Amino acid sequence: MIRTVLFDLDGTIIDTNELIIETFIEILKDVVPAPFNREHIIPSMGLTLEQQLQIFTKQDDVNDYVNAYRTYNRTRHDEMVKPFPHVNEVVHTLAEAGIRLGVVTTKVRESTGRVLRMFELWDKMGTVVTVQDVTHAKPHPEPVLKAIEALGADPATTIMVGDSPADIQSANAAGAISCGVAWSLKGEAELRKYEPRHIIHDMRDLYALVGLERNAGEKR
Repeated sequence: MIRTVLFDLDGTIIDTNELIIETFIEILKDVVPAPFNREHIIPSMGLTLEQQLQIFTKQDDVNDYVNAYRTYNRTRHDEMVKPFPHVNEVVHTLAEAGIRLGVVTTKVRESTGRVLRMFELWDKMGTVVTVQDVTHAKPHPEPVLKAIEALGADPATTIMVGDSPADIQSANAAGAISCGVAWSLKGEAELRKYEPRHIIHDMRDLYALVGLERNAGEKR
């Protein structure tokens, strides 16, 4: 029985996809040769910001680009982000059912806290592990293991839900149950290459995985 649910953030519970793509295009428009568009950006989503910028710019020192990214992203953030369908319902219902919850993300803590508080999700999370809290980011198992330890959980009864190969790889390496989301921009077929234990097509599919009825959220 699953007793703990960990969530990736971007592209999994919060729809930041278009904000991320727009920000990269805007700050790199005079740096990366054209064409540079969403098809070039999507494959690396799930890696750290620094890793993505190193891939796009082919430079090792990307500190200036990191600062430019965060500055632009911050100005457009609140108008462009929203939870994916049924996220609030599912998170609140799982918490009320006694399921331990956490977030494991490659974002920094400031922006992670900002968006979770925007949509009243912060207080439902027993732990939040950001890229600043670990030595090795996903796909390394460290972030998932750190969240499991913080929650006093067991990897065998912990599911990690994410939209990228890095999420699946991190969960599998940590001995947790990996779960991809079919709404990933990478596509379900791409995620299946990394052998997730589950793929969900609707956030409410988590109810069955943790032993709740499909309409559990309607009873809140």
